[in-house]
Amino acid sequence: MTTFTTHDFTADPNRGARVSRDDRAHVFHSWSAQALINPLPIAGASGSHFWDFEGKRYLDFSSQLVNVNIGYQHPKLVTAIQEAAARQCTIAPSFADESRSEAARLIANLAPGTLNRVFFTNGGAEATENAMRMARLHTGRHKVLTTYRSYHGATAGAITATGDPRRWASEPGMSGIVHFWGPYPYRSAFHATSQAQECERALQHLRDTIMVEGPSTIAAIMLETVVGTNGILVPPDGYLAGVREICDEHGIVWIADEVMAGFGRCGEWFAVDHWGVTPDLICFAKGINSGYVPLGGVVISDAIADTFAQRPFPGGLTYSGHPLACASAVASIHIFEEEGILENVRKVSDTVIAPRLAEIADSHPSVGEVRGLGYFWALELVKDAATREPLVPYNAGGAAAGPMNDFGAACKAEGLWPFIHFNRTHVVPPCTTTAEEMAQGLDILDRALDVADRFTT
Repeated sequence: MTTFTTHDFTADPNRGARVSRDDRAHVFHSWSAQALINPLPIAGASGSHFWDFEGKRYLDFSSQLVNVNIGYQHPKLVTAIQEAAARQCTIAPSFADESRSEAARLIANLAPGTLNRVFFTNGGAEATENAMRMARLHTGRHKVLTTYRSYHGATAGAITATGDPRRWASEPGMSGIVHFWGPYPYRSAFHATSQAQECERALQHLRDTIMVEGPSTIAAIMLETVVGTNGILVPPDGYLAGVREICDEHGIVWIADEVMAGFGRCGEWFAVDHWGVTPDLICFAKGINSGYVPLGGVVISDAIADTFAQRPFPGGLTYSGHPLACASAVASIHIFEEEGILENVRKVSDTVIAPRLAEIADSHPSVGEVRGLGYFWALELVKDAATREPLVPYNAGGAAAGPMNDFGAACKAEGLWPFIHFNRTHVVPPCTTTAEEMAQGLDILDRALDVADRFTT
């Protein structure tokens, strides 16, 4: 593993104030009421930490947007981008580019089954958009099934496919999207009492949905392999194999959205590898190069690629397969291999995260459930462990979100930057985070949960 440089930084509050002033005057922030936010100015970052202009350091348990898998300012990745920029900054997608070709080859080699082609995008939303388009054209069908409690991006089709409140403001959206319930044993929509029962009933619910929607009308089922923002919902063993069987039975394309779950986050190159299943399309972004340069894409099976052998694929992007982005992906894959990052994720998950989170759950009445794998974990916080009432309501905002805001503030006060969504806090640090750093962060999390405990009954 690389030892990230610990940068000496001289606090510069005046510079931070200028950054903040210009941000507030001119930057329009996503997902935000502009007058109600006060973004923290960031001065620098390295490894698993970033710091502000006051000199306060934070251990990042969010990986920003769960995308900085390789850590901040990895020296080999920075060098690779610098060398690529010196060699060739840009070229159109219609040409064959060395970095693009090599990135596609490496990604295809890592993918399961016969997923041998890569369509590059600038990020995850464009990946899911194009995957749905491919599935519809391949099958000649229109409908796409996705789950509630999902997120697939914020472009027109991707936000319609999304199964959480971020979709509401964009409705009505793209036609043909049908939502169904995926497995979530802790809050089972099927009144299941075991993982096996949840799997069986969730698959039957999917079969019933397909029956009433009409199998011949359904182009694709798109699933986050492990649901990310909406709770780190790890599918029960057998569920994804069941989805594969259902798709094969009805000629439906299975799209695995691995934008968040892929490239090390679950301790595998692709999360589907954990269950030994093969989708028809895999969407990726985020961890492919940790956001050092915008990049995403779709890994495509031979059968779907063949659909477009003699007919054009009606989609494209000016910056598809951008040379700098692809060069960073090539470097990132090599770094993962050379430094044993997947092995680090598995080892630390098994020896530090899982046992420590189990201890934390046992000692805090506010922790209703702990679930996850790899560097992809969630703690579901509750008011009452017996009734499982969430610590804050679904989609809570303003004063209703107060308990989670107070918990988050307690984390930040001790130098831990948490990932919080609704009534959950996620443990999703960079995949290069060491066992020692992980233990330090979990100790802070443990103390901060004392704040959440005050709101339990």
